[in-house]
Amino acid sequence: MSEPAHVALTFDAEHPDRSWCPPGAAERILDVLAGAGIRATFFVQGRWAEAYPATARRIADEGHLVGNHSHHHARSPLFSDRGLREDVDAARDAIVRATGRDPRPWFRCPFGDGADDPRVLAVIAAAGYRHVGWHVEVEDWEPARTPEAIAADAVSGIRQHGDGAVLLLHTWPGGTAEALPLVLRDLHEGTRFVTVDALEEVP
Repeated sequence: MSEPAHVALTFDAEHPDRSWCPPGAAERILDVLAGAGIRATFFVQGRWAEAYPATARRIADEGHLVGNHSHHHARSPLFSDRGLREDVDAARDAIVRATGRDPRPWFRCPFGDGADDPRVLAVIAAAGYRHVGWHVEVEDWEPARTPEAIAADAVSGIRQHGDGAVLLLHTWPGGTAEALPLVLRDLHEGTRFVTVDALEEVP
């Protein structure tokens, strides 16, 4: 019998950048994960944690791994070194207040910008973090993306990547909340869902 493929579901918990997002999508995602007994990784925007402290606290209380997704969700390379450090620290303070969890060392740059920028990486490293990217992106933020399309692309991307795949999703699109049960159903056999820290423990 072959070993299961390890997959990390990751969600950027942030203020939506589209006006059409439905209320309660993050809570529905948490409901699905709770029902399936799956722990995921949430990269939490500081200002989002301030706006939705109960949901941020629920993420932590239900055992999900909490990371830092900046405070203002601005593109990291646009900051000066000092400005970036202040943004990262402000996010950490807000996340700790809301969740009771220190997000270090997990950090995800907004839009992924800065992931290959030595200056940005040096600033976040000095703040106690390392950047966490992704292998599979399904553009769940686009309004034309149906739940079925999001799920199909997630499943095919994960299978194509194989063991250790990191899937990027967001907490605010309604399509994501509806796609998640389809992803879990189609990957049920032969998949072990883990948090990003657990991927480092995979032999």
